[in-house]
Amino acid sequence: MKRFLLLLPLALGSCTSSTSPLPPQAMATNHGSIGAVEGPAWKNGSLYFTDGKHINRLGPDGKTRVFRHNASNGLLFDHQGRLIACETKERRVTRTEHDGSITVLADRHLGKRFNSPNDLCTDSKGRVYFTDPRYGPRDTMEIWETPINALGSPSEFGSRVAYVEGVYRINRPAYLPKTPLAASMHDVPNVTRIYCDGAERPNGILISPDDRYLYIADNNNNTHGGSRRLLRYALDKDGEVKPGSMKVIFDWKDGRGPDGMKMDRAGRLYVAAGTNQPTAFETTRFKAGCYVLSPWGKLLAFIPTAPDECCNCAFGGADGKTLFVTSGGNLWSVPLK
Repeated sequence: MKRFLLLLPLALGSCTSSTSPLPPQAMATNHGSIGAVEGPAWKNGSLYFTDGKHINRLGPDGKTRVFRHNASNGLLFDHQGRLIACETKERRVTRTEHDGSITVLADRHLGKRFNSPNDLCTDSKGRVYFTDPRYGPRDTMEIWETPINALGSPSEFGSRVAYVEGVYRINRPAYLPKTPLAASMHDVPNVTRIYCDGAERPNGILISPDDRYLYIADNNNNTHGGSRRLLRYALDKDGEVKPGSMKVIFDWKDGRGPDGMKMDRAGRLYVAAGTNQPTAFETTRFKAGCYVLSPWGKLLAFIPTAPDECCNCAFGGADGKTLFVTSGGNLWSVPLK
């Protein structure tokens, strides 16, 4: 297994959220090219991740097996231990029940199919928030809106439309059992759009444990001059974004922008970003790896990965103090304090 020495910054203060979470001389371990592209989520000694065609499970025995034949991206386990997945090709968010059956949580907004659900998170109430960007061909996109000018009226472009790459909250499953109680629930919208002004192409998503903040990895990475920033929004008690609350936490400028992310108990952010291979739209100014940031955007540590772009991360291990990172199909891990 290859190992890379982590770049550790100087101590930034006594507050835990201002210091590196990495032990001195910490080493990142490369577990090899096992198809760890996206996902990762930990449960009961196993790591689940996606390879673009399957959801895979790396068990305690070190062997990788297919958990579901499904093209998914972001994964998480809910409070009941059920796997929730952003199924990109099926354009929906689903939950795998304990008996293996599949519940569709969301597949449309106002009757139109999503673009390609990408990443997801939950708040303290267990509600699921997810992002819906579109990378690649846009000819099958269905959700659009007429541009609005500063006065709140349709813009001068008239009938021109802007395709929506949005953020949504799931309030209940799209399909419910046929019971009187379920019938009454249809008065509650299945999906609510969360308006994140300033976000161009939301990718990774995170809500702080106290439900105060929503973080968006805004990654418009196939556009010259597109946003490659980590954004933070303040939330009200109902889980809606407070107008005018957007704050830029970190900017990857002309490099590859942020993808998946996690937050530890101290409020530090672990953001998968960067690339080691330049493209027509991205430089290698920011190398592939996990960028550990303070709550206000100070870079505390950098965990380099290879061979290609860094996509996502998750906490796991017996004590929850191991960070797993997916990068270029490879799985990496590093111990935390």
